[in-house]
Amino acid sequence: MDPLLLHPMEKNDMKQQASKFRSWYKTLVGRLGGILSQVSLERIVKGIEKGQLKEATDEIERSLQRSKNATLNVAVIGQSGSGKSSFINVLRGIGHEETGSASVGVVPTTTKKTPYPHPKCPHVTFWDLPGTGTPKSLSNPYQELVGDDKYDFFIIISSSRFSSNDALLAQEIQENGKKFYFVRTKVDSDLYNEKKSKPRSFKKETVLQQIRDNCLINLSRIVSEPTVFLVSNFEPKKFDFLKLQETVLQELPDEKRYTSVLLLPNLSESFIEMKRDIIKEKVWLQAFKAAILAFFPIMPLCCVFNLSEQEECLKLYQGHFGLDEDSVSQIAQELGTSEQEITSLMKSTDFNSLVEDDSTIANVKKFAEIIFSITGLPQSSVFQFYKVYFLHLKFIDTVAEDAKRVLAKIEEMK
Repeated sequence: MDPLLLHPMEKNDMKQQASKFRSWYKTLVGRLGGILSQVSLERIVKGIEKGQLKEATDEIERSLQRSKNATLNVAVIGQSGSGKSSFINVLRGIGHEETGSASVGVVPTTTKKTPYPHPKCPHVTFWDLPGTGTPKSLSNPYQELVGDDKYDFFIIISSSRFSSNDALLAQEIQENGKKFYFVRTKVDSDLYNEKKSKPRSFKKETVLQQIRDNCLINLSRIVSEPTVFLVSNFEPKKFDFLKLQETVLQELPDEKRYTSVLLLPNLSESFIEMKRDIIKEKVWLQAFKAAILAFFPIMPLCCVFNLSEQEECLKLYQGHFGLDEDSVSQIAQELGTSEQEITSLMKSTDFNSLVEDDSTIANVKKFAEIIFSITGLPQSSVFQFYKVYFLHLKFIDTVAEDAKRVLAKIEEMK
């Protein structure tokens, strides 16, 4: 796809440019969906069609701000001992013994609803709700636990055969008009026990299907098209953990998706690609907005290329992909290797070579000349703007490929 913003943009063919914007944007959006809601997309397209470019850029800015400031509250609920706290720690990307982790134990540890903000984004909070089915359970636990309007959705955790508690929770959440996802944990233990007790007849897929069917049959009495996710809190790359996260992201409101995608742990190349797609989409929208404003005489396209600022942006992208200094240190510690061995896999550590890359400069010159010929803006300003834009695309691609190499190393050494 040609990423150039309105290329070339003539003031007398705005309908054509609006159509181009729509088609370009659709090619940018990954399979999870994008930052712009359908309503926002239509407003931007209509603004371009009518030549109301300021209105179009204002809508882009509002969408970017909504995605940046969106909050997400996820309630994790289920019978005591089902693995709710362990599950929350996996979602937050921290170990069960780390500072700030949700308490995990062989006896009930969650006696009141407890918020656990994501360590990299305080706008995202996971709520560990008290387990049902214990002597200290509330007198009417279901309504009291699920009746809070602040939760965006619920995750019901179950670790044994589908119980009456599971059914009552699902029914109460449904009646409160909220979305829930049913997660069956500890399937690794189930497989181990089944293999131990029936070594000759044991078949992994058969056992998993039996577990899934038991939950589906009971859930179908409450919801029309139930889905069950089988997970292990100690082996999140196995079973349905990745599928669960992808499903949740697809069903989130558009404005809540951007931050949630960035918080995905690098458990697969697919997750890394999701991050790459949505970060590139944001960069493209920001650049598109700036390029439109360049057509207003009082708002020239001005972008000073500041090396220290660009280096900070590169570090920001490394953080998004879990390759910041703290994350690299943690990865090295978990693998029992040196930080140098991990950083040796990363090309994004060489900032100067990325900035001086000849192919990036060639792209910058090509597009700067086109925009300069249309707008009449100072050639230096146009050049600097596109240098920043294409450099950021280079940063994102480089860091994403680094993340894939580090992931492969982790899988190799574990």
